[in-house]
Amino acid sequence: MAPKVFLVGAGPGDPDLLTVKAARLLRQAGIVLHDSLVDARILALAETAELIDVGKRCGRQSTAQSKINELLVACARTGQVVVRLKGGDPMVFGRATEEVQALAAAGFDCEVVPGVTAAVAAAASLKMSLTRRQVARTVHFLTGHGAEGGMPAHDFAALARAGGTLVIYMGGQTVGGLAAHFIEAGLAPETPAVAVENASLETERRFFGTVSTLPRMVSEAKPEGPLLLLIGVALEDARHAEEVLEDAQSE
Repeated sequence: MAPKVFLVGAGPGDPDLLTVKAARLLRQAGIVLHDSLVDARILALAETAELIDVGKRCGRQSTAQSKINELLVACARTGQVVVRLKGGDPMVFGRATEEVQALAAAGFDCEVVPGVTAAVAAAASLKMSLTRRQVARTVHFLTGHGAEGGMPAHDFAALARAGGTLVIYMGGQTVGGLAAHFIEAGLAPETPAVAVENASLETERRFFGTVSTLPRMVSEAKPEGPLLLLIGVALEDARHAEEVLEDAQSE
């Protein structure tokens, strides 16, 4: 039998970036277990489903992963079409493997439906490629927080030497520490850096700076939405491109 449990990517926020398959499954779903940050317009597609908020937010009260696993298995046992709706892509910092394993242990198969991850949505919004010939041949997706919300245990020296573009998810609360670690590891303080809040949404904000200046900018801006940090020489023209567009629109 075809699986009736689906781990679905909701994309970065903009409902227009939801995949056709994801939209179809939401309309067919009997139960949707969703992250807290999923846009209400996306949830509205699940017109006949029971909606269960199982979101996890950094620094806020949230549902434990073990509880989510238990709920997912319990919902699968109802025989309905179950959608586990995750922000972005399920396989990028979505802890999808734990949920797939929990379902498998209970005897349930599932299907994973990819979604647009925030990194590429932010790059599209900035109109700046994360890669660039002879400048950035690699892209590194990193988490911005480690165990219990502390600093992640990255090899900062290796990342600094790699010379590619660094994309840091969930780094809003640790941006100062991350910047200090990268500079200490040898990354030039003047390396271009951009922070994007609420990528793809109408409330998106962008902060252009360098590795050394971005922490203060973020602190002063006090972002409340999900923040993505992008660092690397490939982004050096981002601020200039933004200024040119603003000047053209003001004329």
